[in-house]
Amino acid sequence: MTRKSAGNIVILTGAGISADSGIQTFRGSDGLWCGHRVEDVATPEAFRANPALVQDFYNRRRRQLLEPSIQPNAAHIALAELEKNWRGDITIVTQNIDDLHDRAGNKNLIHMHGELLSVFCNKCETRFHCREDVTTDHVCANCQETGTVRPDIVWFGEMPYRMDEIYEALSYCDLFIAIGTSGHVYPAAGFVAHAGLNGAKTVEINIEESQVASVFDEHISGRAAETVPEYVKQLLTYPDI
Repeated sequence: MTRKSAGNIVILTGAGISADSGIQTFRGSDGLWCGHRVEDVATPEAFRANPALVQDFYNRRRRQLLEPSIQPNAAHIALAELEKNWRGDITIVTQNIDDLHDRAGNKNLIHMHGELLSVFCNKCETRFHCREDVTTDHVCANCQETGTVRPDIVWFGEMPYRMDEIYEALSYCDLFIAIGTSGHVYPAAGFVAHAGLNGAKTVEINIEESQVASVFDEHISGRAAETVPEYVKQLLTYPDI
């Protein structure tokens, strides 16, 4: 990847951008995910201890994502428009496990925490697209083993996907934008520092300041569906970043 005159952009998105589409964030102020402790539904140990509970938790999230009312919002659409019309490189890195960026039309997209509409087999490591509920007696279509298929989600204690690609993009970007992120979860919370150390301008777009807000050069306050389209319009009109 090389620098281009128009500037390369890396955009990190979190739960705040999907919330405007009606996706529940699941993590409440009390630290619970939909009434469950994180340790009970989002760790490898939880899956080994109670696979039925974990499968049910993600089955419910998958069903919600597939409801007709859940659609990409104006922020997702604006980012797809930016990727289509920007002369430099655009890389979207999302912490979200929904497919709303994909549906909006983004192509250069990294799902660093996995995808809700994907499962994989712990034994043969084959991935499958999935739009149905998964049970503990699910049979892997590849190796025919029973009970080895799990959500294709990066759980706490596991390494996020495609980190080498992410850090390469951060090293060469001229603008880093974080949208709807809390700044609680690493390594994503550290991306702004990495980009800034490599000379990028850094901008946070969020309803409220994140845990790492002080590291950003600029903070734009507001809901993603309202603020992102306007910011993208300004970028495309005045592309000197």
